[in-house]
Amino acid sequence: MKFGVSTFVTDEGIAPAALGRALEERGFGSLFLAEHTHIPVKRESPWPGGAELPRIYYRTLDPFVVLSAVASVTERLRLGTGIALVVQRDPIILAKEVASLDLVSGGRAVLGVGAGWNREEMRNHGTEPKTRMRLLRERVLAVKELWTSEEAEFHGEFVDFDPVFSYPKPVQDPHPPVLIGGAGPTTFDRVAEFGDGWMPIYGRGTDALAAQIAELRKRAGRRVPVTVFAAPGKPEAVAALADAGADEVLFNLRTEPEDETLRHLDRLARLL
Repeated sequence: MKFGVSTFVTDEGIAPAALGRALEERGFGSLFLAEHTHIPVKRESPWPGGAELPRIYYRTLDPFVVLSAVASVTERLRLGTGIALVVQRDPIILAKEVASLDLVSGGRAVLGVGAGWNREEMRNHGTEPKTRMRLLRERVLAVKELWTSEEAEFHGEFVDFDPVFSYPKPVQDPHPPVLIGGAGPTTFDRVAEFGDGWMPIYGRGTDALAAQIAELRKRAGRRVPVTVFAAPGKPEAVAALADAGADEVLFNLRTEPEDETLRHLDRLARLL
Protein backbone atom coordinates (compact mmCIF):
# COMPACT_ATOMS: atom_id res chain seq x y z
CA MET A 1 0.00 0.00 0.00
CA LYS A 2 1.16 3.52 -0.81
CA PHE A 3 1.17 6.42 1.65
CA GLY A 4 0.84 10.16 1.19
CA VAL A 5 -0.74 13.15 2.87
CA SER A 6 -3.74 15.34 2.16
CA THR A 7 -3.78 18.89 3.45
CA PHE A 8 -4.71 22.53 3.05
CA VAL A 9 -1.79 24.77 2.16
CA THR A 10 -2.49 28.33 3.32
CA ASP A 11 -0.65 31.58 3.97
CA GLU A 12 -0.53 30.67 7.66
CA GLY A 13 1.09 27.23 7.47
CA ILE A 14 4.28 25.62 6.25
CA ALA A 15 5.57 26.90 2.90
CA PRO A 16 5.14 24.69 -0.19
CA ALA A 17 8.81 24.01 -0.84
CA ALA A 18 9.54 23.13 2.79
CA LEU A 19 6.53 20.81 2.85
CA GLY A 20 7.56 19.03 -0.34
CA ARG A 21 11.13 18.45 0.84
CA ALA A 22 9.94 17.19 4.22
CA LEU A 23 7.52 14.69 2.68
CA GLU A 24 10.04 13.25 0.27
CA GLU A 25 12.79 13.05 2.90
CA ARG A 26 10.46 11.02 5.14
CA GLY A 27 9.43 8.56 2.45
CA PHE A 28 5.92 9.73 1.68
CA GLY A 29 4.79 9.02 -1.87
CA SER A 30 2.27 11.75 -2.58
CA LEU A 31 0.84 15.14 -1.67
CA PHE A 32 -2.81 15.99 -2.33
CA LEU A 33 -4.12 19.54 -1.86
CA ALA A 34 -7.59 20.87 -1.16
CA GLU A 35 -9.02 23.80 -3.10
CA HIS A 36 -11.45 26.65 -2.50
CA THR A 37 -11.26 29.69 -4.73
CA HIS A 38 -13.06 31.79 -2.11
CA ILE A 39 -15.67 31.53 0.63
CA PRO A 40 -18.72 33.81 0.33
CA VAL A 41 -19.33 35.98 3.39
CA LYS A 42 -23.00 35.00 3.46
CA ARG A 43 -22.88 31.26 4.07
CA GLU A 44 -25.84 28.97 3.45
CA SER A 45 -24.47 25.54 2.47
CA PRO A 46 -23.78 23.30 5.48
CA TRP A 47 -20.21 22.06 5.71
CA PRO A 48 -20.20 18.23 5.59
CA GLY A 49 -17.53 18.11 8.31
CA GLY A 50 -19.56 19.80 11.04
CA ALA A 51 -21.14 23.03 12.19
CA GLU A 52 -18.31 25.57 11.98
CA LEU A 53 -16.26 25.98 8.81
CA PRO A 54 -12.54 25.87 9.76
CA ARG A 55 -10.32 28.87 9.10
CA ILE A 56 -8.18 26.95 6.58
CA TYR A 57 -11.06 26.89 4.08
CA TYR A 58 -10.88 30.66 3.78
CA ARG A 59 -7.14 30.82 3.11
CA THR A 60 -6.13 28.12 0.61
CA LEU A 61 -3.44 28.87 -1.94
CA ASP A 62 -4.02 27.89 -5.56
CA PRO A 63 -3.22 24.16 -5.69
CA PHE A 64 -1.42 24.21 -9.04
CA VAL A 65 0.88 27.04 -7.98
CA VAL A 66 1.71 25.14 -4.78
CA LEU A 67 2.22 21.82 -6.57
CA SER A 68 4.51 23.46 -9.12
CA ALA A 69 6.63 24.88 -6.30
CA VAL A 70 6.75 21.43 -4.69
CA ALA A 71 7.68 19.84 -8.02
CA SER A 72 10.73 22.09 -8.28
CA VAL A 73 12.27 20.75 -5.04
CA THR A 74 11.27 17.06 -5.27
CA GLU A 75 11.97 14.15 -7.59
CA ARG A 76 9.56 11.33 -6.69
CA LEU A 77 6.57 12.83 -4.89
CA ARG A 78 3.26 12.43 -6.76
CA LEU A 79 1.43 15.75 -6.92
CA GLY A 80 -2.35 15.72 -6.73
CA THR A 81 -5.48 17.75 -6.12
CA GLY A 82 -7.83 16.57 -3.45
CA ILE A 83 -10.03 17.82 -4.90
CA ALA A 84 -9.94 20.28 -7.77
CA LEU A 85 -13.35 21.93 -7.99
CA VAL A 86 -13.82 21.27 -11.70
CA VAL A 87 -17.26 22.89 -11.79
CA GLN A 88 -15.52 26.17 -10.92
CA ARG A 89 -12.74 25.87 -13.52
CA ASP A 90 -12.60 26.44 -17.26
CA PRO A 91 -11.75 23.04 -18.81
CA ILE A 92 -9.35 24.42 -21.43
CA ILE A 93 -7.33 26.24 -18.78
CA LEU A 94 -7.52 23.24 -16.42
CA ALA A 95 -6.19 20.90 -19.10
CA LYS A 96 -3.22 23.22 -19.67
CA GLU A 97 -2.55 23.62 -15.93
CA VAL A 98 -2.45 19.89 -15.23
CA ALA A 99 -0.48 19.07 -18.39
CA SER A 100 2.02 21.81 -17.52
CA LEU A 101 2.39 20.43 -13.99
CA ASP A 102 2.88 16.95 -15.42
CA LEU A 103 5.58 18.26 -17.74
CA VAL A 104 7.55 20.29 -15.20
CA SER A 105 7.34 17.47 -12.64
CA GLY A 106 8.45 14.75 -15.03
CA GLY A 107 5.11 12.93 -15.08
CA ARG A 108 3.95 13.14 -11.44
CA ALA A 109 0.59 14.95 -11.70
CA VAL A 110 -2.67 13.46 -10.44
CA LEU A 111 -6.04 15.16 -10.93
CA GLY A 112 -8.49 14.47 -8.12
CA VAL A 113 -11.87 15.94 -9.03
CA GLY A 114 -15.23 16.66 -7.50
CA ALA A 115 -18.23 18.95 -7.74
CA GLY A 116 -17.99 20.43 -4.26
CA TRP A 117 -20.54 21.17 -1.54
CA ASN A 118 -20.52 24.98 -1.28
CA ARG A 119 -23.40 26.06 -3.50
CA GLU A 120 -22.92 29.80 -3.02
CA GLU A 121 -19.24 29.44 -3.95
CA MET A 122 -20.02 27.67 -7.22
CA ARG A 123 -22.80 30.11 -8.07
CA ASN A 124 -20.21 32.91 -8.03
CA HIS A 125 -18.50 31.02 -10.86
CA GLY A 126 -21.74 30.87 -12.85
CA THR A 127 -22.43 27.23 -11.98
CA GLU A 128 -25.95 26.05 -11.23
CA PRO A 129 -25.72 23.60 -8.30
CA LYS A 130 -28.56 21.41 -9.61
CA THR A 131 -26.66 20.57 -12.80
CA ARG A 132 -23.15 20.49 -11.35
CA MET A 133 -22.70 16.73 -11.75
CA ARG A 134 -23.50 16.87 -15.46
CA LEU A 135 -21.13 19.82 -15.76
CA LEU A 136 -18.40 17.90 -13.90
CA ARG A 137 -18.74 14.98 -16.31
CA GLU A 138 -18.45 17.10 -19.44
CA ARG A 139 -15.52 19.13 -18.18
CA VAL A 140 -13.51 16.05 -17.23
CA LEU A 141 -14.26 14.42 -20.58
CA ALA A 142 -13.25 17.65 -22.34
CA VAL A 143 -9.98 17.82 -20.37
CA LYS A 144 -9.15 14.24 -21.41
CA GLU A 145 -9.89 15.11 -25.02
CA LEU A 146 -7.57 18.13 -24.83
CA TRP A 147 -4.83 15.98 -23.31
CA THR A 148 -4.98 13.16 -25.83
CA SER A 149 -6.03 14.57 -29.23
CA GLU A 150 -3.87 16.55 -31.62
CA GLU A 151 -6.91 18.52 -32.76
CA ALA A 152 -9.26 18.36 -29.79
CA GLU A 153 -12.94 19.20 -29.96
CA PHE A 154 -15.93 18.74 -27.68
CA HIS A 155 -19.63 19.32 -28.15
CA GLY A 156 -21.86 18.89 -25.14
CA GLU A 157 -24.60 20.50 -23.10
CA PHE A 158 -22.22 22.73 -21.13
CA VAL A 159 -18.85 22.49 -22.92
CA ASP A 160 -18.67 23.25 -26.61
CA PHE A 161 -15.62 24.03 -28.74
CA ASP A 162 -14.51 23.28 -32.29
CA PRO A 163 -11.09 21.69 -33.03
CA VAL A 164 -8.22 23.32 -31.13
CA PHE A 165 -4.52 22.78 -30.52
CA SER A 166 -3.77 22.47 -26.81
CA TYR A 167 -0.21 22.16 -25.52
CA PRO A 168 1.70 20.94 -23.68
CA LYS A 169 0.50 17.36 -23.73
CA PRO A 170 0.98 15.42 -20.49
CA VAL A 171 4.07 13.29 -19.97
CA GLN A 172 2.08 10.35 -18.58
CA ASP A 173 0.56 7.95 -21.09
CA PRO A 174 -2.25 8.32 -21.90
CA HIS A 175 -2.64 11.15 -19.35
CA PRO A 176 -2.45 11.89 -15.61
CA PRO A 177 -4.86 9.72 -13.62
CA VAL A 178 -8.22 11.27 -12.79
CA LEU A 179 -9.46 10.27 -9.33
CA ILE A 180 -13.16 10.76 -8.61
CA GLY A 181 -13.93 12.07 -5.13
CA GLY A 182 -17.01 11.42 -3.04
CA ALA A 183 -19.08 8.45 -1.91
CA GLY A 184 -22.58 9.34 -3.03
CA PRO A 185 -25.14 7.12 -4.77
CA THR A 186 -23.93 8.03 -8.28
CA THR A 187 -20.18 8.22 -7.59
CA PHE A 188 -19.45 4.75 -8.97
CA ASP A 189 -21.21 5.64 -12.21
CA ARG A 190 -18.75 8.50 -12.69
CA VAL A 191 -15.74 6.37 -11.78
CA ALA A 192 -16.80 3.66 -14.21
CA GLU A 193 -17.37 6.11 -17.07
CA PHE A 194 -14.54 8.62 -16.85
CA GLY A 195 -12.47 7.98 -13.71
CA ASP A 196 -9.11 6.28 -13.36
CA GLY A 197 -9.56 5.77 -9.62
CA TRP A 198 -11.81 6.43 -6.64
CA MET A 199 -10.88 8.81 -3.80
CA PRO A 200 -13.40 8.76 -0.93
CA ILE A 201 -12.97 10.76 2.26
CA TYR A 202 -12.25 8.59 5.29
CA GLY A 203 -15.33 8.19 7.46
CA ARG A 204 -17.78 9.84 5.06
CA GLY A 205 -19.78 7.02 3.53
CA THR A 206 -16.95 4.48 3.81
CA ASP A 207 -18.19 2.32 6.69
CA ALA A 208 -18.42 -0.74 4.40
CA LEU A 209 -15.32 0.03 2.36
CA ALA A 210 -14.38 -3.54 1.43
CA ALA A 211 -17.83 -4.22 0.02
CA GLN A 212 -17.85 -0.86 -1.74
CA ILE A 213 -14.50 -1.52 -3.41
CA ALA A 214 -15.70 -4.93 -4.57
CA GLU A 215 -18.91 -3.42 -5.95
CA LEU A 216 -17.03 -0.64 -7.73
CA ARG A 217 -14.60 -3.00 -9.41
CA LYS A 218 -17.39 -5.33 -10.46
CA ARG A 219 -19.41 -2.46 -11.91
CA ALA A 220 -16.41 -0.96 -13.71
CA GLY A 221 -15.22 -4.32 -15.02
CA ARG A 222 -11.64 -3.54 -14.03
CA ARG A 223 -9.43 -3.18 -10.99
CA VAL A 224 -10.08 0.44 -10.04
CA PRO A 225 -7.36 1.88 -7.75
CA VAL A 226 -8.70 3.30 -4.47
CA THR A 227 -7.07 6.19 -2.62
CA VAL A 228 -8.54 7.03 0.80
CA PHE A 229 -8.43 10.74 1.57
CA ALA A 230 -7.84 12.36 4.98
CA ALA A 231 -7.24 9.18 6.96
CA PRO A 232 -6.22 9.46 10.62
CA GLY A 233 -2.63 8.70 11.52
CA LYS A 234 -3.44 5.61 13.55
CA PRO A 235 -2.09 2.07 13.06
CA GLU A 236 -5.53 0.53 13.46
CA ALA A 237 -6.93 2.77 10.71
CA VAL A 238 -4.10 1.80 8.36
CA ALA A 239 -4.65 -1.89 9.06
CA ALA A 240 -8.39 -1.60 8.45
CA LEU A 241 -7.87 0.21 5.16
CA ALA A 242 -5.34 -2.38 4.04
CA ASP A 243 -7.76 -5.18 4.89
CA ALA A 244 -10.50 -3.41 2.93
CA GLY A 245 -8.34 -3.37 -0.20
CA ALA A 246 -7.34 0.29 -0.43
CA ASP A 247 -4.30 0.97 -2.60
CA GLU A 248 -3.22 4.28 -1.10
CA VAL A 249 -3.76 6.07 2.20
CA LEU A 250 -3.55 9.85 2.45
CA PHE A 251 -3.00 10.88 6.04
CA ASN A 252 -4.75 14.04 7.13
CA LEU A 253 -2.07 16.67 7.81
CA ARG A 254 -3.09 19.65 9.92
CA THR A 255 -2.21 23.09 8.57
CA GLU A 256 0.41 24.45 10.95
CA PRO A 257 3.67 26.43 10.89
CA GLU A 258 6.81 24.62 9.79
CA ASP A 259 8.12 23.37 13.14
CA GLU A 260 4.78 21.88 14.19
CA THR A 261 4.26 20.35 10.74
CA LEU A 262 7.65 18.65 10.77
CA ARG A 263 6.96 17.12 14.18
CA HIS A 264 3.59 15.86 12.95
CA LEU A 265 5.19 14.38 9.83
CA ASP A 266 7.76 12.60 11.97
CA ARG A 267 4.91 10.92 13.87
CA LEU A 268 3.08 9.97 10.68
CA ALA A 269 6.28 8.65 9.07
CA ARG A 270 6.47 5.93 11.73
CA LEU A 271 3.36 4.40 10.17
CA LEU A 272 5.12 3.88 6.86
